Parts: sequence; C-alpha cells; structure tokens
Amino acid sequence: MNFEQQEILSDKEIFTEIWTSPRKVFRYIDEKKYDKYVTILLVLSGIARALNRAVSNNLGDRMSIWVIIGICIIVGGLFGWLTYYIYAVLISWTGKWLKGEGNTDSIIRIISYAMIPSVLALVILFPQISIYGCEMVKFDINTISTDLFSIILFFLFAFLEFILGIWTIVLCVIGISEVQKFSIGKSILNLLMPGLILLVLFLLILSLIEIF
Repeated sequence: MNFEQQEILSDKEIFTEIWTSPRKVFRYIDEKKYDKYVTILLVLSGIARALNRAVSNNLGDRMSIWVIIGICIIVGGLFGWLTYYIYAVLISWTGKWLKGEGNTDSIIRIISYAMIPSVLALVILFPQISIYGCEMVKFDINTISTDLFSIILFFLFAFLEFILGIWTIVLCVIGISEVQKFSIGKSILNLLMPGLILLVLFLLILSLIEIF
C-alpha cells in the first residue's frame, strides 16, 4: 500500500486500532514517521517498567509505597527511555545482519507505540494502591488481606497485568516485523539478538576477569 493511498489515522484511531489492527497502525506510524507521542510513551513505559521491578524486588519490605512510586517516576521517567533507545539501536544494528530495513528512529517509534498496553497497566496501579497500599510491593501475599474479595481482586489485577505484558510483546513482534520487513520468526529473532549479544559479551568479560 502506497502512503498516498493510505487512509489518514487520527490520534484516537491509532490508540484504539493498535489493539485490533496493529499491522495497519504500525505501517502508518512507520510511513508517516508519526512520532507525536513517542517521548511521553517512552517515559511512561519507563515508569511502568520501574514499578514492575519494584514489585519483583519486594521493595515494600524496606520503603513506603509513596517513596517507591516517587523513585520509580524519577528514575524510570528520566532514564527508562534511555534503555529503550539503546535497545532500538541494537535492534537496528543486529537487524542489518538479517537484511532489515528499519533504522533506529523508525524502530524507537514502533517500540514506543508497542508499549501502549504496558502504559495502560499504570492505570491499574491506582486502584491497587487505594486497596492494598504498601502491601502490593511486599513479598508475602498473605499480608495483603484475609478478605476473599480483596484476594480475588489481587489475582484479577495480576492477570490483567500479565495479559497487557503479553500483548506488549506481541505488538513489539508485529511492529518490528512491519518496520524491518521481516517474517514473524525473523522479527522474534531480531528482538532476541541484542540480549544474546549482551549475554555473550558479559560471559566473555567474566572469562577475561578470571584469566587475569
């Protein structure tokens, strides 16, 4: 489909149709070079990623919920986007080995909009804070509540966050497939290659340290 023949998508259509017609939306974003919300999406996704790490590291055992949120907003907001940008650089670089067509700018656009489900997960955070407070980032689930309804809500929130996380991965695969002009299999490989390269470099450095 040529860009001249492609329908113009409004902001609302981009944010709604990415759930049901992601390939069409990513093609539009790529060809239009649509970067209107790239920065804010990267900042919010950085905050969401920082909050997920806070939960997985059980920071609630050592800090109050508001201190954790403040740290996640500052650290995730200021530096989270940098992680995605470096990732985009590595995807572009390794993608060249697979004959990919995307550059760093086009890939960071795709990644930012693929993060919409993860950003939406932030909305789920507010009712959790009002219900569980600091207990939501503590290790022991039994401290959350003895009330059956609260426990059911906890697992419902966890399930929704899991689904949103899975859909973020799916959108990344589809988006990279579109911008790099890859099959789904090559797109998955392209997403994994930066991590594999970093792992090899890390193991190589450890080996050199042991030698010397």
